[in-house]
Amino acid sequence: MTLTKTNDIDEDLLDFINEETFAGSHLSDFVAETQRAYLADNRPWVIGYSGGKDSSAVMVLVYIALLGLDKEERSKPIYVVASDTLVETPVVVDHVNNSLKAIQTGAERDGLPITAHKVTPKTKETFWSNLLGKGYPAPTRSFRWCTERMKIDPVSTFIKDKVSQHDEVIVVLGSRSDESASRAQVIKKHKIEGSHLAKHTSLSNAFIYTPIDTWHVDDVWRILRGCHLVSEETPYGKKNKWVDKYDLEWDAPWGGKNLVLWNLYKDSSGQGECPMVIDETTPSCGNSRFGCWTCTVVTKDRAMESLIGNGEDWMKPLLKFRNMLARTTIPEKKKHYRNHLRRDGRLAFKTMKEDGQRVLTDDYTTGPYFLSYRKRALALLLRIQKKINSTHKDVELITIPELHAIRHEWLNDPNEPDWNDSLPKIFSDIYGYDLDWTIDDTNQFSQEESNLLNELAPEFSVSAAMVKKLIDLEVDSSGLKRRTGIYKRIGRILNQDWESAEEIIKENLEMRQNQMKQSDEVSQLEDELKDIEILLTAENQR
Repeated sequence: MTLTKTNDIDEDLLDFINEETFAGSHLSDFVAETQRAYLADNRPWVIGYSGGKDSSAVMVLVYIALLGLDKEERSKPIYVVASDTLVETPVVVDHVNNSLKAIQTGAERDGLPITAHKVTPKTKETFWSNLLGKGYPAPTRSFRWCTERMKIDPVSTFIKDKVSQHDEVIVVLGSRSDESASRAQVIKKHKIEGSHLAKHTSLSNAFIYTPIDTWHVDDVWRILRGCHLVSEETPYGKKNKWVDKYDLEWDAPWGGKNLVLWNLYKDSSGQGECPMVIDETTPSCGNSRFGCWTCTVVTKDRAMESLIGNGEDWMKPLLKFRNMLARTTIPEKKKHYRNHLRRDGRLAFKTMKEDGQRVLTDDYTTGPYFLSYRKRALALLLRIQKKINSTHKDVELITIPELHAIRHEWLNDPNEPDWNDSLPKIFSDIYGYDLDWTIDDTNQFSQEESNLLNELAPEFSVSAAMVKKLIDLEVDSSGLKRRTGIYKRIGRILNQDWESAEEIIKENLEMRQNQMKQSDEVSQLEDELKDIEILLTAENQR
């Protein structure tokens, strides 16, 4: 299909659309198909925009398609939504923010119904609120607690909000089959017969549209840069090389050049992008470029190493901090950093298979980070942030609301309540001033009272930590007229494991030995009973 001249598409762009071949078809065919999909119904579109190459390519395609429509046909809204986990790589944050602003400005100029939005996780669900506040360990492949809290939930909330306004929405993604085979299979599984749409895997009344599903990576870069890929013979064999047919770099339809994006990929050794995560079937970021600088799912962050190697020296402290977190996930080192108790106050023993059955071992699983480690890590993070800001880089590694959330978690920690209220002092020691710390009515006690309990508790053979929790519970409940459930709460505290890991393991071993001894005695008794039954049977037969 050939597009004809419209008031909003210039001659050079029109020539490019009609002449260039993408995935075996002219680009004009994809533009026309996108226009048909847009005009097919009144359901608004939500474009998942990560700022990476694929989501940018979809954004260009949709923008061009709208430019080619008559003004009265541009009837339904398009929401461009980017998810900021608050720990995205800073240079990518700048790129995404600038891109969203440019898209919004261009849409207003061109009269397009496009608005740009950025979503973030709830304060209590951010990376630092969980890791430094609650003591969650750094994410690993087997315990990737971050994706749902930081990416899926914020985007899902945005989509649900639009569904409540419009009944149904269509989510437009830059998914490509050759980029993620698993994602392509999931979309194919939920494909609606006779339609270009697929059902959303988890959100009702939301549908998925993937307009560049058949594109290859070369097609993506061509629509972003307006250049050609040609093959050249070299001493090392045939190599592909990008050659510009037009100017060195052409402008994106909303304005600005994509050379910044190209350099981000080039500087990070061609790493992939972290896609717009909308559900648990979306491929994980892994060692991608467009991910979190704190990501410990992979052993080494080669993307950040490449950025540093290409001149971003100020990111060195971030890489060191990320590597420090990664070391805490090494199995043999976990017990140096993490409590032996889980957040429910209990010690959980590991199990193993023996004769086809699960049996307890003498080893235990580790719980949250020790409060002392969290304090040191937060202080280091604040010092890094202050140092980076002193070099005139406007980088926010941790937000003020997150600091308040962390403080609240420390004061109410189930295993190590911070009676000394350490966080305000940590902050003031580094920054030289105080924030507006609210009085937290969590009934924490002073360090002096804590020390006194530590001295007295051993004389009465009780745990000082247990007594502190019981006092906290009493003060917390003292103002209530009805203290419903107070005994259950007391019971939960008393049932927690307050001893050291060594003492609990010793008790567990003694208990199992007693059980084995009792089992042996029962078996012996059963044998004796069988002998008696045999004698009785013989006696009755006489």
